[in-house]
Amino acid sequence: MGQGLSTKKCDLNIAVNNNNHHTEEISTERLVVRRGQPFTITVSFTAPIHNYLQQLKRTFLIVQTGSHPSKADGTQIEFPISILGDQKQWSAALEEQDSRSWTISVNTPANAAIGQYALLLHASKSYCLLGNFTLLFNPWCKDDEVFLANEAQRQEYILNQDGIIYGGTENAILAQPWDFSQFEEDIIDICFTLLDIGERHQQDKTHTQRKNPIYICRTVAAMLNCDELRGILTECRTGKYYDGTSPSKWLGSSPILQQWVTSQCKPVRYGQCWVFAAVMCSVLRCLGIPTRVVTGFTWAHNTNSSLSVDEYYDEDGILLTHNKSARIWTFHVWNECWMARRDLLPEYSGWQALDATCQEKSKGPSFCGPAPVQAIKEGKTEVDYDVCYFFAAINAKCQVWIHKADDILKPALGCTKYTGNNISTKSVGSERCEDITRNYRHPEGSLQEKEALEKAYKKMKKAEKTCSNSKTEFSSIPTTLEEPVNLFIHLQSENSLPLGQDVPLSIRVFNHSGGEKAVHLVLGAQSVHYNGVPNTPLWKEEFHFILKSKEANTLQVFVPYSQYRKHMGESHLLRLTAVLRDEDSFYIYFAQEEIIICNPPLTIEFPENIVQYQSTTAEISFLNPLTERLEKCVILVAGRGLIYRQRKYRLGSVQPTSTQQLHIPFTPTQAGPRRLTAHLDCIQLQNLKSYKSINIVAA
Repeated sequence: MGQGLSTKKCDLNIAVNNNNHHTEEISTERLVVRRGQPFTITVSFTAPIHNYLQQLKRTFLIVQTGSHPSKADGTQIEFPISILGDQKQWSAALEEQDSRSWTISVNTPANAAIGQYALLLHASKSYCLLGNFTLLFNPWCKDDEVFLANEAQRQEYILNQDGIIYGGTENAILAQPWDFSQFEEDIIDICFTLLDIGERHQQDKTHTQRKNPIYICRTVAAMLNCDELRGILTECRTGKYYDGTSPSKWLGSSPILQQWVTSQCKPVRYGQCWVFAAVMCSVLRCLGIPTRVVTGFTWAHNTNSSLSVDEYYDEDGILLTHNKSARIWTFHVWNECWMARRDLLPEYSGWQALDATCQEKSKGPSFCGPAPVQAIKEGKTEVDYDVCYFFAAINAKCQVWIHKADDILKPALGCTKYTGNNISTKSVGSERCEDITRNYRHPEGSLQEKEALEKAYKKMKKAEKTCSNSKTEFSSIPTTLEEPVNLFIHLQSENSLPLGQDVPLSIRVFNHSGGEKAVHLVLGAQSVHYNGVPNTPLWKEEFHFILKSKEANTLQVFVPYSQYRKHMGESHLLRLTAVLRDEDSFYIYFAQEEIIICNPPLTIEFPENIVQYQSTTAEISFLNPLTERLEKCVILVAGRGLIYRQRKYRLGSVQPTSTQQLHIPFTPTQAGPRRLTAHLDCIQLQNLKSYKSINIVAA
């Protein structure tokens, strides 16, 4: 190679480099590095080099990425090998040299495009491929837009593969385990395949935008948010999952991503909001963007930036399906990703809300974000991207309407539902649930909250005037309906109940008026999906009574287990309602509670000391609390570093009030904290999951 400079081999020093770049869990066989941080290579030559300074003058390195690398668009860069190098741009510094080898430190700029690169040596007129490497975002580098100063947070939001996703209700939060598996074999290649397909759809083939974390987040969100041709996941509108996998049965991201690739990138059936968010968290963490999964309870979905949502019930308190898509979801799951916002004001750097779940928007893509969480809190609805949608979802108020038999709609009195009351995520370094509501909104009733609402309303009205032809409708700040204070109704139940128990209901009706009141009370129970879609009406009881002036009447009733056992739905949510009609004035008063029916516990026990590469056994036990036999019971078990892939165990039938035990033999291959997850499925029960973490002692 030009005057005797001919390469024999190149050692990419993979073990040392990957360890220094926090990528050793991604691969031990290929070079994976983070931008803004140097890595070293050792080039060996076939013949001795006697005048290396002369050779340096005409020797260069070339890096290139993409299918058509070009110097013009910055996807092919050539730079000299020098004595010093330059930490701010692509550069190479000669660290050590002898007659037959050079050790070169290669520096990548902190704003380089992420991707899969080829590294070449250019000497005189000859070119030699030294090897390939993958470049990722770098939260450890101060000059990178995704820099995160706290090491514990970097460990959690980049390196932790064991997640927890929250569901249930705001008063009964349930934890669901999730294996992000962002460093599992082939996941990094799948992530770049995802970007390739997303960019082809956008007709962007140059890869120049890959330096921008905002662009990466939006491309990934668009790919998760399925349109039958290219998306990773698809939603099921019918609730029937016979031709796919129920969203509640997924235990982690890697089976979804691997199925997507092996099926030639056809959408995987099926996902719902928490599955979208979990898979997006895996992809973004793999690419190096600090990401977490966030759950908001009582979420106003598809409000189209309106601060008002309507719910419709019939006279028996049954939630109706209405033409409008805006609904109050019991919970909703989205992502936050951490980055500097150099396109916005400095105060908007930090956590950005990103939602891959489909939105019915008047224009633009159907996902939302990345929207600065600080802008959402302050009501700065004009800020990109989609701050207005997040603000409306957590600040809207819901008005209940009663659809009477004569097709007249009457406002229900005494019931205003507020959204955004609890926003939670997994805490750093533990399995505790952390309330982050104050990141999104000021304390309720505070002056700051009032100012944020007024600010948002003014911006919305201004946008409405300038976009008068748009389909977007902006409502005023919701106010409480003017209502007579004749009657008061209060409905109370447990926040959660074990499966198999009757549901206790306490209803108190008070007559505030100066005269006697004849009233008609209807109590009802209905199963609903987590996204506010009504399911089967389960139970109803009616009462007629007369209340004297200033008199109260308290009723204690039960919804029998036999009434709800077969129609709970996948979410296990029951909506309890009370509709009170004043027979004299025909005013209608309304109250509701939402409770969750909890599955029986699935317990996991480990021996005290477990050592890497030594066989051992875990015990899973399950108590059937019901008076009926559970049929066709199957347990799925997964645990990265503990067992290989998922295992399925068929238990058959579990007798009433009996305990079934299962012994799981395994040999851990990885040391450190590991988690075993179990999922029991049978005809009567779905989505029964449990997990337990254990520290594996290194061999």
